[in-house]
Amino acid sequence: HVQLVESGGGSVQSGGSLSLSCAASESTYDRGYCMAWFRQASGKEREGVAAICGSGYTLYADSVKGRFTLSQDNAKNTVSLQMSSLKPEDTATYYCAADSDVIIPPSLALESGRWNYWGQGTQVTVS
Repeated sequence: HVQLVESGGGSVQSGGSLSLSCAASESTYDRGYCMAWFRQASGKEREGVAAICGSGYTLYADSVKGRFTLSQDNAKNTVSLQMSSLKPEDTATYYCAADSDVIIPPSLALESGRWNYWGQGTQVTVS
């Protein structure tokens, strides 16, 4: 199955920017996979941040709309999350996820339970 590796986390001051990248071990586009970013703050449940699917949609959680941008480079099998205007409440471990677009309809794309393939996570700290 596809393996995912996140990179790009770190510490930044409030109002700053960070870019996260997720590299897949194979072509998610050719396999018809959707990709997404989730995050989990300490003591809280994992929540959807943004999702992109080759079938034609990109979704964002309301909390990040206008601040985060999700993009996909099919040639490099990567998906990136550009984060700007970061707030302390964005502090969390960020996880990349992938799964078939057959089981990820837009209405459920930000529900973590639908996704089966996960990266190990990368920490983002905003102070």
